[in-house]
Amino acid sequence: MDVEPAEIAATRRWLERAVIGLNLCPFAKAVHVKRQVRFVLSNAHDTDALHADLERELLHLQATSPDEVDTTLIVHPHVLQDFLAYNDFLDVADTTVRTLGLEGEIQVASFHPDYVFAGEPADDPSNCTNRAPYPTLHLLREASIDRAVAAYPDPDVIVERNIATMRRLGVAAFRRLLES
Repeated sequence: MDVEPAEIAATRRWLERAVIGLNLCPFAKAVHVKRQVRFVLSNAHDTDALHADLERELLHLQATSPDEVDTTLIVHPHVLQDFLAYNDFLDVADTTVRTLGLEGEIQVASFHPDYVFAGEPADDPSNCTNRAPYPTLHLLREASIDRAVAAYPDPDVIVERNIATMRRLGVAAFRRLLES
């Protein structure tokens, strides 16, 4: 039996305890239970290598049946540790989606250990809604998002509910939740 890399184990724990456990994304549990989440550890040490990994995974997701892989988490612990540099790379990610002709098919969501929403103080607990143990690019099929949102009674309340959850929980409790 293969041992899961520590970075993937920590990301899986975050998915299970925070994203699913706190119901931050009401759509995540179904794909996780069906084992349709692909966890990819990027060994990239620069943005060129990460870009190559992103391209490969976008094409892999496009070519794979959603029944097998519905969404992909690219965990990249060695590059873009600085949140502002990471945030700048998201423009590269979006351009890559367009260049590959995947706009309207796949989108990239972002998670980072130091995530800060524009206009929020760095220590505001609301930032934890997008904080993961390592910088992570989340590749999502837009058709899956559309189906999930259509089936959800009021998707507009998700963000507000998540912010309220994190502010109730607090940053310290959020960090403890993710410890092994």
